[in-house]
Amino acid sequence: MAFWQDKRVVVTGGAGFLGSFIVDKLRDRGCKNLFIPRSKDYDLVDMDAVARLYRDLTPEMVIHLAAKVGGIGANRENPGKFFYDNIMMGVQMIEMGRQVGLAKFVAIGTICAYPKFTPVPFKEDDLWNGYPEETNAPYGLAKKMLLVQAQSYRQQYGFNAIYLLPVNLYGPRDNFDPASSHVIPALIKKCVDAIKNGEKEIVIWGTGTPTREFFYVEDCAEAILLAAERYDGFDPVNIGAGFEISILDLVELIVKLTGFSGNILWDQTKPDGQPRRCLDTSRAEREFGFKAKTSFEEGLKKTIAWYRGHASC
Repeated sequence: MAFWQDKRVVVTGGAGFLGSFIVDKLRDRGCKNLFIPRSKDYDLVDMDAVARLYRDLTPEMVIHLAAKVGGIGANRENPGKFFYDNIMMGVQMIEMGRQVGLAKFVAIGTICAYPKFTPVPFKEDDLWNGYPEETNAPYGLAKKMLLVQAQSYRQQYGFNAIYLLPVNLYGPRDNFDPASSHVIPALIKKCVDAIKNGEKEIVIWGTGTPTREFFYVEDCAEAILLAAERYDGFDPVNIGAGFEISILDLVELIVKLTGFSGNILWDQTKPDGQPRRCLDTSRAEREFGFKAKTSFEEGLKKTIAWYRGHASC
C-alpha cells in the first residue's frame, strides 16, 4: 500500500479492458495520484501530444497499455496501421520518459512477438529464434521493438524500463465486437446470441486444432502491478496461467457453459493463426512472486455472466 500512496502514476490505455482492472487495483492499493490519459486529449502517435502529456501529468511511473489490437481478421485488414500506431506510441512514450527523467516505465508486450514455431512452453530466451506468425507479425514486431528500446535505454542511459509479455487475455469488460474481438469473447457472443435469437448453428473460424493459453484479466492486472512494485530487471518476463487448451476443446467448453445446443460449423477456409501458444511462467514467479489464481472454468463463467448482463446495454 505504501509503495503507491504518493506516486504519480500514468496508465495509458487505462480506460480499456485490462487498463480498467489495473486502475481498480491501483485505487485499492491506495494510489492517490493516478492519471488515465484519453486519446481525445493525448494522441500518443503524435510526439507533441506525448511531450504535453509528460508536462501536464508529471508522472513518476508509466504503465503503458495503450495499443491498437484485434483478432486475426483485424490484424489481416490493418497490418500497416497496427504496426505504425503501436510502434510510435511505445517508442515516443519511452523516449520522452527518458528525456524528463521518469523513474520507471512498465512496457506491456504481446505473445504475438514470439516466433511462429516456438517450442512449447514459450521461454523468454526463445523470443528471437524466428519470425512471428504472419497474420499478426506487424503488431507483434512493433511491440517487440519496445523490448529492444527498453534494454538499449537501460544500457546507455540507466533508464528503468521493464518489459512484460502477457498471453491471451479474457474476462469481464472484454471487447465483444465481432469485427475486432479475440477468440473467447467472439465465441461467447456467438453462443449467447444464438440462444437468444433461436439460431440452430454457429460458424467458427479454422480447424480447431491450434492450442492457446488464456489468462484471466484480473490475474494479469495483479501480475503487472507486482512487477511494477518488485521487478527492475533487464530481461523480458512472461505472465500467464501456464496451461494450454485446443480451440476445439475451448469451443466445447463454452458451448457447455452457455447452454448452446445447436450445430458447430468449422470454416476451414479461415486461418488458424499460430499453431500453439503456452508460456513458461517460472521467471515471473521467481522474480516477483506471481502465480495465476483463477481457474479457467471459473473465469469463463464470470465472463459469460458479464456478457449476458451487458449484451442488451
